[in-house]
Amino acid sequence: QVQLVQSGGRSVQAGDSLTLSCAVSGSSYDRYAMGWFRQAPGKEREFVAAISWSGSNTDYADSVKGRFTISRDIARNTVDLEMNSLKPEDTAVYYCAAAHSIVVISTYTRESEYDYWGQGAQVTVSS
Repeated sequence: QVQLVQSGGRSVQAGDSLTLSCAVSGSSYDRYAMGWFRQAPGKEREFVAAISWSGSNTDYADSVKGRFTISRDIARNTVDLEMNSLKPEDTAVYYCAAAHSIVVISTYTRESEYDYWGQGAQVTVSS
């Protein structure tokens, strides 16, 4: 059973930086592309960032491009989301997710493509 355990969510001020982490456990033999999604109050969950199993390819939502960076440590089975220049509109519950990946360079931007999800982490950005 694959488990994703998140850490790092908290309240910050606008303009601050914050890094969310996600640790994958339960399977060290399968290939997983990873992603981050978020859900703001009253809104649907939306794609934020994705990284291929190899780590060579990344993808970002337009709203976070240039401010957020996704990275992974394959040896440690972790993926981070570094968030800079945070804005109040970034306030949301953030979820990491893992997708079985046959093609090591593929990234995935749709919820339906992901097989496992973390527990979520609240990020609140105050103005």
